[in-house]
Amino acid sequence: MSLPIPLPPDLAELIASRFRALGDPLRVRLVDQLRGGELTVNELADRVGASQQNVSRHLAVLTDAGVLGRRKEGIRVHYRIVDEGVLALCEQVCGSLQAHVAALAAVVDAA
Repeated sequence: MSLPIPLPPDLAELIASRFRALGDPLRVRLVDQLRGGELTVNELADRVGASQQNVSRHLAVLTDAGVLGRRKEGIRVHYRIVDEGVLALCEQVCGSLQAHVAALAAVVDAA
C-alpha cells in the first residue's frame, strides 16, 4: 500500500496516534512479551517488573489504539496482539537501529 502525497490531515493524525501508543518503553516491552501469545495482566506485570496497575494503564492505551485485543475469562483479562503490522514496524525500527549503531561503531573505530 502506498500512502498519498501529501498525507490527508486525518490520516496523519491516525498515524501519529499509533506512534504515540508505541512511544513508551514499557509499552514496547509489553508488545514484545505478547509476541509469544496471549498473556494476562498479572503475567505481563511479573515479566516486565512493573505494578499491575501501571501495566493495566499501558495496556489500555495499546488496546484503545487498536494494537492489542483483550478477552475476559472470569476475573482474568488476557491480552494479545491484533495488529501484526506493529511487529513488522518494531522489526524495521530494530534493523534501522542496528545499522545506525554499526555506523557509529565504525566512526569510533576509525578515530
